[in-house]
Amino acid sequence: MPNLPTQPRLVEIAIEAKSKADHEKLRIAIADLAAEDSSLGFLIDLESGQIVLSGTSELHLEEKLDVLRRTYNIDARIGAPQVAFRERVTRKAVAEYTHRKQSGRSGQFAGVKLQVEPNEPGKGNQFESKIVGGALPREYIPAVEKGVESVLPSGVVAGFPVVDVKVTLLDGKYHDVDSSRLTFEIAARTAFREALLKAGSVLLEPIMKVEVTMPEEYIDPIVSDLNLRRAQMIGRYVRGGANVVSAKVPLMNMFGYWNSLHSMTQDRATFAMQFDCYAPAPSPDDDPPFRPAMGMRA
Repeated sequence: MPNLPTQPRLVEIAIEAKSKADHEKLRIAIADLAAEDSSLGFLIDLESGQIVLSGTSELHLEEKLDVLRRTYNIDARIGAPQVAFRERVTRKAVAEYTHRKQSGRSGQFAGVKLQVEPNEPGKGNQFESKIVGGALPREYIPAVEKGVESVLPSGVVAGFPVVDVKVTLLDGKYHDVDSSRLTFEIAARTAFREALLKAGSVLLEPIMKVEVTMPEEYIDPIVSDLNLRRAQMIGRYVRGGANVVSAKVPLMNMFGYWNSLHSMTQDRATFAMQFDCYAPAPSPDDDPPFRPAMGMRA
């Protein structure tokens, strides 16, 4: 099963060609860029033609957009940077689905029983079959896996990739005439979606380790500002005669931070930021409410 790149894609941006003539040109150019850089990803909405680029940082995506303009001479509409959330199950669950459809003489039939459970963080997505004997012809097992894989890029919570999930095919039902690879793909997709919902799928948000270096008189306002950004304070210390505040902050709350810091300190402070981990996003029922759509792709 496909997994995420080693270097996480933390930021997304929507892009679409301004003309029909440039649409195919843009698609080919982005595919070329992604082939050269494994940390760059993209999804294409077949209905709207919009492309969503994903990369490791705002700067990473800005560099790729600059290449599109300068090297490929493509004029495109660019959306605002958004956080790339992830989806992960929180418990083990089992779901089964039987696909039945009758049309004239021909019919469609396939039954699938799947178990999902959290995999170890960072281990990726896994699929295995526990079908024994003749419960299901071996030729249909890859079709079940293909159906599961088709759900992974968008999950069931908010359209983001599912990570670190183990999927086990426990059982299946088939018909000698009406079953096919396609019917098992369809059944697997529905069963997997139901299993994800039962398994308590949650959104994960990227958390960044942030270090701000500043004169002493700015410590209190900077700490107050970081707390408003849902920061978890790590500590304060002096390094090379300068004051440093260290914290872990959700990435979606760090967009535009450079301008804010510049305004607070009259350009007398700097900051460094690097990816630390993914952590469950707050519940929409929290106070104040957490609205993940603020950080999602448009």
